[in-house]
Amino acid sequence: MSVRRPTHADSWYTANSKELDRELSRWLEAVVPSSSYSPPILNCKAIIAPHAGHSYSGPAAAWAYKSINTTGIKRVFILGPSHHVYLDGCALSKCTEYATPIGALPLDRSTIDELDKTGQFSQMELSTDEDEHSIEMHLPYVRKIFEGKEISVVPILVGAIDKKKEEAFGRILAPYLASPDTFFVISSDFCHWGTRFSYTLYFPQYPPGSTPPVRLSRSTTSPRELSTFPIHESISALDHEGMELITLPPSTAHRAHVSFAEYLARTKNTICGRHPIGVLLGALAVLQEEHAKSPHLQWVRYEQSSQCLTIKDSSVSYASAYISF
Repeated sequence: MSVRRPTHADSWYTANSKELDRELSRWLEAVVPSSSYSPPILNCKAIIAPHAGHSYSGPAAAWAYKSINTTGIKRVFILGPSHHVYLDGCALSKCTEYATPIGALPLDRSTIDELDKTGQFSQMELSTDEDEHSIEMHLPYVRKIFEGKEISVVPILVGAIDKKKEEAFGRILAPYLASPDTFFVISSDFCHWGTRFSYTLYFPQYPPGSTPPVRLSRSTTSPRELSTFPIHESISALDHEGMELITLPPSTAHRAHVSFAEYLARTKNTICGRHPIGVLLGALAVLQEEHAKSPHLQWVRYEQSSQCLTIKDSSVSYASAYISF
């Protein structure tokens, strides 16, 4: 048992506690309520939020974290995708505590041991735990939102699992998601576009469209549509198609999971947290179909790190949502 260090502090975000606290506060205060979004959200049970460097995705993530009603919450699950090790399953941390520049987060060893006893989870080595950023980038926000409150966290690293395994892990986690004292954070960025991500698919019109997408390259002539429908708008349309498919309602959680898997197979959109999202949808389907829960998933923010205009450009998309019952 050990303490996980904030290994991405001073590179992906500031290690200065006062500066970090000020940044988080400023981004949270910048969230503007509207007629359709009035945070904190009653019965909010989960969020989907990005995990890039704070200077890129911190403002977008604030919209998800602002949604959280912290009343009665004692335990926070954080599901993040594995970027550095191949994992055909889900892995648990061996640590007892996660350190952040603004305060420590104890791990709920009792719950982790309970999950371990199912025999369905592996365990992360400390080096894997500390190399991964998808969970760490959420820790300062979790510590900030639950400032002054006694909470524990349950980090779960989600591997490159298929839909059937997403459903299986969702079924394991569903009772925890239903628990009144428990909250879930789902870590995901959206489209990673550009040659450095090996993804340059361009959609000449908003989906569903009759014109098939084309893969842009430096050696081919650019489509004429680029002058009226730039790459960044194509990326936005691609991301929003996926976002709309998992908006609840009008879809059910089960149908959303099926549609999202089909969308990913068709578009190959580089949504790095697609499997944590799939696990969430699997858990929501169990609660909706077997426990009469009525999940509501609403997107509240969408941003891009930059606006791509040519094949030389690149960007990452950030989307934030909340889930309530």
